[in-house]
Amino acid sequence: MRNHQGMEVSFAAAEAVRLCNVDVVAAYPITPQTHIVERLSKYVADGKMDAEFVPVESEHSALSLCIGSSAVGARSFTCTSSQGLALMNEIVYLVPALRLPIVMILANRSLSGPLSIWNDHSDVMSVRDTGWIQLFAENGQEVFDHVMIAYKIAENENVLLPVIINMDGFILSHMFEPIELTGQEAVNTYLPSYRPRFILHPDRPVTMGAYTMPTLFTEAKKAQEEALLASYPYILQAWKDWGTLCGRVYHPVETYYTEGAETLFVTMGSIGETAGEAVRLLREQGQKAGLVKLRLWRPFPLEDFLREIGSAQRLIVIDRALSPGGPGGGPVAGEIRAALYNRENRPQVFNFIAGLGGREVTVGSFQEMFVSSVSGKASGYQIFGVRG
Repeated sequence: MRNHQGMEVSFAAAEAVRLCNVDVVAAYPITPQTHIVERLSKYVADGKMDAEFVPVESEHSALSLCIGSSAVGARSFTCTSSQGLALMNEIVYLVPALRLPIVMILANRSLSGPLSIWNDHSDVMSVRDTGWIQLFAENGQEVFDHVMIAYKIAENENVLLPVIINMDGFILSHMFEPIELTGQEAVNTYLPSYRPRFILHPDRPVTMGAYTMPTLFTEAKKAQEEALLASYPYILQAWKDWGTLCGRVYHPVETYYTEGAETLFVTMGSIGETAGEAVRLLREQGQKAGLVKLRLWRPFPLEDFLREIGSAQRLIVIDRALSPGGPGGGPVAGEIRAALYNRENRPQVFNFIAGLGGREVTVGSFQEMFVSSVSGKASGYQIFGVRG
């Protein structure tokens, strides 16, 4: 019998961290991720979780502490949002270079200014090029599952890279959903104790984070890039193993109604469920619409993406962040255009920047984008729903 419990998605995330037998939690409060670390602090205080819970003075310190704890072999976790990630930014670049398997949940929220506590993807796009493996969850169940999956990927001795799990702030973080929990025994089978290859230890000295001269810096970055690209098959294996364990199988690119579709929406995150409802209604109206959802953002699943879009004539790419002053509008659309550049008979790409600062994007919004694109009224990119 399946064990479903109605719970806030942030609490489900915290429960998953507990099940992973994490050794160190570095915590600093920032809306909307605070409920995760609050629940973890309660687990530790109540003796339900054998971990060091460290309330630090800033997000910069939170990830710095995780570097130290991970470097000595402790399974380490932190989470943040928006301005917290911006303050953490200097340290974000260090973790993949040090090959430390830290897992971080990013409760996506707008970066200032103006100040906003609501959801978009401007925070994660600010760390797009830092070298972390980056995953997107669409609902609470996916958030719960991907905590275990993230550690499985990160700690694989052929990977040893940090992982960001993106969950939309408030839309997911504060939503109550039915979550199918996985038992401790099953998690232990899937995720055994972390056994690091290299740790900082006075009896076995190693060097981590050394200064590099120009004669070696390029080679170091090349090695980092190759490690990130090489993680791809191990990400697929971690998803496959999780599917074998609990029956929920994930893929780098998920699809809905793509067979025979001439126009495909492309989404990331929770907005995909709304887009899916719009596509269903469009199909009922006889429209050849479909949906492609990117679950894996880094490393970008290029071959899977090209295969799944098939012979579609149009792509309607939904960005939840803006690249001000750039030629392409949003960062996701810019990358997709680049991916299609050398492809014959490539589809036309329409880019809508939507949901900035938590602006609601409804089923009707997607239908409006579809009509605008198919009719030829849309071109290039546009910020959707601007008033005045």
